[in-house]
Parts: sequence; structure tokens; C-alpha cells
Amino acid sequence: MYHWIAKLTESKQRLGAVRRLIGLLPDRFICFLGWFVGWILYLKAKPLGIHVALNMAEILDSRGQREISRCCRKYFCQFPTILLEVILAPQILKKDKVGQWIIEGEEFLKEALNLGRGAIVFAPHMGNFFYYYWYLSQRYPCLTVATGGSSELRPLYLLFQEMGCQGMDYDNTPPLELLKTLTGHLKNNGVVFLLGDFWRPSFPTAQFFGKPSRSPGGAAALALGHKVPVVPLYGWREKGGRHHLVFEAPIHLYKNFEVNQREAATNLLNVFIEQAIRKVPEQWFYWFNLHERWEPEREQNQTGGAGVA
Repeated sequence: MYHWIAKLTESKQRLGAVRRLIGLLPDRFICFLGWFVGWILYLKAKPLGIHVALNMAEILDSRGQREISRCCRKYFCQFPTILLEVILAPQILKKDKVGQWIIEGEEFLKEALNLGRGAIVFAPHMGNFFYYYWYLSQRYPCLTVATGGSSELRPLYLLFQEMGCQGMDYDNTPPLELLKTLTGHLKNNGVVFLLGDFWRPSFPTAQFFGKPSRSPGGAAALALGHKVPVVPLYGWREKGGRHHLVFEAPIHLYKNFEVNQREAATNLLNVFIEQAIRKVPEQWFYWFNLHERWEPEREQNQTGGAGVA
């Protein structure tokens, strides 16, 4: 997936030319173009399609083969649509159509902020997660953590930074500085937006879809260490390009876990991610490499799937 993103983002001139060209199209044709390109990708990228279908079949085991195939096709169509939306964000997000988004449960975030300790908005890479952070940034003092080490995604992050979406670079910021900045932001009753389904082999151990894996532990560490409520958020794109965002009731991890129980707290947060993905599976970004996340069997036996991160 990343090499396809690079084809658009590696050249600033090419990215600008694509933005100008596609920006001339009416909104309804932008969605159509995304789905058209997605169908071409689905037909041509057979090895990747096999990986995606197998990963879906493993997780969505209650669905039949026909349903899995349908989800797989839709997944390939969602990917270029996200790219087109992100590239055209400065134009699209200024239009009245943003007012047509469906927003559910935002009162939960306001409820969490009323405690005066800030709030962690915890979300998976579903729908157009770039847009959802922009939405939050227009209404609250927000800060996020981005993976600036990805050369393919960096131009997209910079685009949203120019639009007022502030973030910290996970790859190039010392951990203590990162933690200090996020903690200070929360103490000022700010909102920290964290995407909880990143994966790296260096992350702490965790359970994901009932399998030993690794997950970022930042949300649990901040929530437990500073008694910060976690507000789950997920979203998806409906027909016509309208987005549907759902905030859920705050999770007060510090009421049920000790500070040294970050792995157990992370596992609980992962349950929310799993449930969100199963609701709208075709709009989760990471089906293409899910099979790379599982811990080797030998390591699972050595750790017993337990331990404190």
C-alpha cells in the first residue's frame, strides 16, 4: 500500500498537479474516481488481494466467502478515495458538506473534559482518520502523535499541519520530550488524539483479535499515570462522501487498573478497536499487513502471553 501512496507524494510538483486537476471535478465524480481506481487495483493487485481476503476471513470468521469477497473489493475502493479526499482536503473541508456529517455522542467528549484533566480520543485507522482529527482540531485544543518517519505519509501530515492540525513526530522526538509535551497538554485540559492500531515490533506486547501481538502503550500509560479519561472514536464514509463519526462513553482505566497494569489496560482498549473494525470492516486501513502483526509461536510460549509493558 505504501508504495502506491509514494507514487503520489514523493514529488511535490506531481502532488500539486494532481490536486489542481482533480479539484476541477465535482464532488460526486471524486467519489466515483476513487471507486474506479480501486476496482482497477483490486483486479491488478492479485497477491495483495489474496492477503487481504485471507486476513479478513481469519478475523471475520462468521461471514461467508461471498461476504468476504465483497468486503475485500470495497476495501480496495476505500483506499484511493481516502487519498483523493486527503489531497483535496483544503478545498473539501471548507465546503458546506462538512456540516452534513453525522456526529454521534460528542457529548461524551465534553463530559470527559468537564473533569478538567484533559481527554484522550482513541481511534482506529478507519474511514478518513485525517478528517476526524481535523474535525476535532476545529473545536478543541488538540495534539496528536504522527509517524514522521514514513516518507510516503509525511507530505499528507504536513498538509494537515498547514490546516491547523498540530502533531508531534513519534520517530524524531525523544520519548521523554514526547511524554512531557502530551502530559502538559492534558494538564491544560487539552485533547490528545491517538490512533491505537499502529503496529511495530518494538511496541509492548498486547492481545489483538485474541492473538499475541504488539500495540502502542501510550494511551494506557497517560490514562493510568494521570487519571485521564479515554473517549473511543470511530468513523466511516457513507455514500456520497458524507462521514459518520461516533464517540463512545469515556473509559476510566484508572478505576480498574493499577499504573503497572498497562498491558491489561491496552488489551481493553484493543477490544474497542476490534469491535469498531467488525462493524465497518471494509474501511479499516491495515488489512493489507495484518498477518505481519502476530507474534511468533515460540515467543508466545516463552512469555505465556503475559507480562507488564
